[in-house]
Amino acid sequence: MNIASVRGFAEIAPEPVEVVSSSRRGPSNGGATAGERTTLRRLTIAVALLAAILQATPAAAGSRAGPRKATAPGPAEPATIAHNAQVLQELPFSDRQDYDDAQRGFIATLPDLTIVREDGTIVFSLQEFEFLQQPEAPATVNPSLWRHAQVNLTHGLFQVTERVYQVRNFDLANMTIVEGQSGVIVIDPLTATETSKAALELYYQHRGVRPVKAVVYTHSHHDHYAGVKGVVSEADVLSGDVTVLAPEGFLDAAVSENVYAGTAMSRRASYMFGYLLPKTATGTVDDGLGKSQSVGTVSLIAPTDTITRSGETRNLDGVQIEFVMAPETEAPAEMTLYFPELRVLDAAEIACPLMHNTLTPRGAQVRDPRKWAASLDELIARYGSQADVLIASHNWPRWGRGPAVQLMADQRDLYKFMNDQTLHLLNQGYVPVEIAEVIKLPASLAKLWYVRDHYGTLKHNVKAVYQRYLGWFDGNPANLDPLPPVEAARKYVEYMGGASVVTARAQQDFKHGEYRWVAQLMNQVVFAEPDNVEARKLQAAALEQLGYQAESPIWRNFYLSGAQELRDGLAPAPGGAATGSADTIRSMTIPLLFDYWGVLLDAAKANGQRMLLNWTFTERNESYALNLSNSALTHHPGLDPAADASFTLARATLNAILLGQTDFQTEVKAGRIQAVGNVQKLAELMGMLDKFEPQWPIVTP
Repeated sequence: MNIASVRGFAEIAPEPVEVVSSSRRGPSNGGATAGERTTLRRLTIAVALLAAILQATPAAAGSRAGPRKATAPGPAEPATIAHNAQVLQELPFSDRQDYDDAQRGFIATLPDLTIVREDGTIVFSLQEFEFLQQPEAPATVNPSLWRHAQVNLTHGLFQVTERVYQVRNFDLANMTIVEGQSGVIVIDPLTATETSKAALELYYQHRGVRPVKAVVYTHSHHDHYAGVKGVVSEADVLSGDVTVLAPEGFLDAAVSENVYAGTAMSRRASYMFGYLLPKTATGTVDDGLGKSQSVGTVSLIAPTDTITRSGETRNLDGVQIEFVMAPETEAPAEMTLYFPELRVLDAAEIACPLMHNTLTPRGAQVRDPRKWAASLDELIARYGSQADVLIASHNWPRWGRGPAVQLMADQRDLYKFMNDQTLHLLNQGYVPVEIAEVIKLPASLAKLWYVRDHYGTLKHNVKAVYQRYLGWFDGNPANLDPLPPVEAARKYVEYMGGASVVTARAQQDFKHGEYRWVAQLMNQVVFAEPDNVEARKLQAAALEQLGYQAESPIWRNFYLSGAQELRDGLAPAPGGAATGSADTIRSMTIPLLFDYWGVLLDAAKANGQRMLLNWTFTERNESYALNLSNSALTHHPGLDPAADASFTLARATLNAILLGQTDFQTEVKAGRIQAVGNVQKLAELMGMLDKFEPQWPIVTP
């Protein structure tokens, strides 16, 4: 179903039917009247359109990309070779502790770590990363990143301590398995059902089959919950045999982050994680938190139990767990776990052995490094004298109370330093770009591997702190209402003497290794003249060298993805999960769903339109009035007597329609929907909702 089918519907539709109710249609009339059939058809079209909007997959946008060829990457230029050689002199590469920690407790792995769907499609594979076995970093990879990528290559089942196991690098995150009295507790069941199932099966092969008694989501990012149906079924959870535990606010955070801005996030994530880049020394070498993210089946089972405050405890299958809340740190809803009998502290994602993001480049709400530091300090105060090992949702553990506390203390200071020194400088009038350029880590932190830019970067993070406190505007009125990129670029290029003059000068700067400036300058030429092949090639070359120099894998992926798109054009969208998967749709509350309709609303199409629709959902006797006025959709609990139309149905029925398992006409005939009033209004509303294309140019206009 597409938008055009709804737009054209009004041209052939008869006058609206005022009353349609399955309960008023007697068996003696031989079926629905012509008017009823027309109205049902309108409703079917409307809801099918909404289903198409919600479930649009990235692959649907491939037709926009056109033909695509692969351009061979360039070599490392002399300035890049010199830059990376300098890194070798500055950092303690003789320190091999991380290699040892990543290997400690190794039990087994799959001999050929390639996980596939039932149809044979590859969901996750490490085969392509074998090039990382080379001891020395090639000139095209920052040596610090190469080291981190090598440590991250270690994969399989590991024993952390008695009764605590982890499966690492079967996906972007770790799955932690804790043995209870009669079964196991699974913490963070990965991104996809296929990878989580493979991880649990590996555990079963070496520890025996034990039923999953509980699942814990440490936080609201999908790489920590979306594989849940690979380890438990929804039926087991509904029966009460399996507990699903999460922090307060988990469901709203998990749904809203991946739906409201989900299309834009997915597009930017394709750059951040290098989905379209080859796994080579001139392409993707790592994702920081793990080798790579899977592209399997996304699932979600709503929590059956919620942690709301620090200090709460639970006994899951005989295992005592203490919880400490950590909201607004790495995720809006996050919590850590301590196992007092096992003396293990699970810090979720707030103490991984790297610098994290206070604003992820894929886009998200800005995180609070002040609260992040406070959460780490709380963990030290509560458990610093008790925990024998520190584990996290990514990377490898840290053994021993001293080393564990030291990592948390240094990272506490790292995030507090970012926060306070950004505020220190912004209060002296520095703007984000200036702060990022002048701020440096203190020498006591700078050479610690677990605070290096192996995921987040200091430059990006301090700009995020500025944004958190003062927003995007730097205070300079010249930047208050600047020209849009294309118009500004044309003016810049015109003032500088034209594209050929600008490009010729940039070629000289490229030879001198001024890649940041060349990328910035040639971006103006490309936006002024998108078909200028020479400009595109030069900007791509500059971005490529910046990628080769980057210590952060996600910065590298951004640079190299931009270079690829400049050279080869817009690619078909990479495969992966839809932003509105079946479980996501089922998990959205009605207010969340109505709010998303508001995001989809095209204001121009809605201009001058007014309507009021009542909705009653029978399972919980929930009622809402949905109002369109002034090109905005709003809603409130309760019914409005002035509504144009009213719909009464079970939420499960709406879910089934949205997921394409049935249609409106069938459900009305079966008596599962009562529709009263001018029901064409629903079709009109659906015709005002856009379908977001998940692929669009980033480095070109």
